[in-house]
Amino acid sequence: QVQLVESGGGLVQPGGSLRLSCAASRSIFSFNAMGWYRQAPGKERELVATITSGGSTNYADSVKGRFTISRDNANKKVDLRMNSLKPEDTAVYYCNAHRYVYPQTYDYWGQGTQVTVSS
Repeated sequence: QVQLVESGGGLVQPGGSLRLSCAASRSIFSFNAMGWYRQAPGKERELVATITSGGSTNYADSVKGRFTISRDNANKKVDLRMNSLKPEDTAVYYCNAHRYVYPQTYDYWGQGTQVTVSS
């Protein structure tokens, strides 16, 4: 079990930046991947970015070149730096911790933080 708490959301103008942070209640070293997902009103939750325990990253096409995910195992946190924000980035952003121990997968979620991009 792990509790995840997101912070850093808010209202920002188009073209602006935000930094989201996800704090874990215990070590995240054992999780195969940590990630950020988002859900806009009326839409399904979608992957934004993930980072593996080895540091490999994966991004949704819509955020490549604008968002950067980072992982700090020592401080038990995962950040998402978001630049050049667009109105279509508006959503609730969720932190995820993923662990795979054959044959089981375990996924843990935070409560989410609202990001609104609007002028």
